[in-house]
Amino acid sequence: RNMMNAKATSEGEEEASRMRTLGESGHSGEVKRGQVILVAYLIAALDLTFLFMQMGIMPSLGLDSVGFGYLQTIFGVLQLVGGYIFGRFADQFGARAALILSCASGSVFFLLMSISTSIPLLFLSRLPGVFMHVIPGAQKVITDVTSPSQRADALGKLGLCFGIGIITGSALGGVLSTKFGVFVPIYVALVGSLINTLIAVVWIPLHTKPKLNQHVTENSNLFSIREILRLMKFPGVMQVFIVKVFAGLPIGLFMIMFSIISMDFFGLEAVESGYLMSYFGVLQMVVQGLVVGKLANHCTEMTLLRLSVFVFAGVGLGMALMRTVWHYCIIAVPLVFAFSMLATITDSILTKAVPSSDTGAMLGICASVQPLTRTVGPTIGGVLYKQFGVSSFGYLQLVVNIALFVYLLKSKIPLREVKGQ
Repeated sequence: RNMMNAKATSEGEEEASRMRTLGESGHSGEVKRGQVILVAYLIAALDLTFLFMQMGIMPSLGLDSVGFGYLQTIFGVLQLVGGYIFGRFADQFGARAALILSCASGSVFFLLMSISTSIPLLFLSRLPGVFMHVIPGAQKVITDVTSPSQRADALGKLGLCFGIGIITGSALGGVLSTKFGVFVPIYVALVGSLINTLIAVVWIPLHTKPKLNQHVTENSNLFSIREILRLMKFPGVMQVFIVKVFAGLPIGLFMIMFSIISMDFFGLEAVESGYLMSYFGVLQMVVQGLVVGKLANHCTEMTLLRLSVFVFAGVGLGMALMRTVWHYCIIAVPLVFAFSMLATITDSILTKAVPSSDTGAMLGICASVQPLTRTVGPTIGGVLYKQFGVSSFGYLQLVVNIALFVYLLKSKIPLREVKGQ
């Protein structure tokens, strides 16, 4: 109980010092804070646009589907290993240094890719992927400059950047590569990445974290299992993390297999698959930009966590029964809602559950959930699809989420309930 009170007081102090960190108190502090958040959104949107620009043209570099799979897996493993290290780096050297590192790594990535005339070089170009974590970087900036009650809303809007990145990136990549040649999107992305690095250098302040908490992280090594276990021991962290990993896992497997499923099961052409991805992008923008924040302001985070798991179970049932691509387009609405809501709410809960000197590491761990799915996914997803067909993803989703829903109702997860103002 005392811990709770101490936390509440420290939150008030944190809020005040957050204002001081960003300069003047009161109104101008608010404006400055808003600007920093907007710059973080801009950097994320640009970075993701460049990343999706080169996604579409990958196959034309002479890789078969197996090679492409290997390339994805390698990138996934690098991101998995790098996520937590990147988060610890952000805790120790600040969010600005972390964002600069991410954008600079992106520049190296595109530079290596622009000279990738052979397959080995293409694989080598994936190495900077270890530090390409613009989303956790931007999340870290937002976590540092927002109060706990505004956090879910501000983190949710970061999903807008993702939507913008998917849509503009895919479109731009397609146009540039067909009009001017395969390597042009990569050159554009390289220049863009360098500009993005400059934006981070110029406009993200040196200290985004409140003064109170700057000295806490001791300079231990950047990667230690003990540290991860320590974070998992905080009240509620392990439980929420389990929900975060497993609730969307079956659908995550389905998404990884989607390029194959869209051809085999739905009988779509590549162009139509592209349209479907854009439709997803638009849906995600609407949900993350408009819905998540509104709900976060009206309901407690625990309620929203239960809601997203419940919706996920329904989505599983829908997927088990779907037959045509139109069914899928309908299911996509609750699917994207549950995905976005789960991601935002769990990130928000988890960053509040650990001391603010550890938020970067926590966000890094959160960010490695997706690469983990991407790494083991193709193998598990392939087996499921071959042996049991598309409906198996749905049934698995349904069973897993009913179990999680019961678990969330039964277990008393100690959370600090914060509604938005």
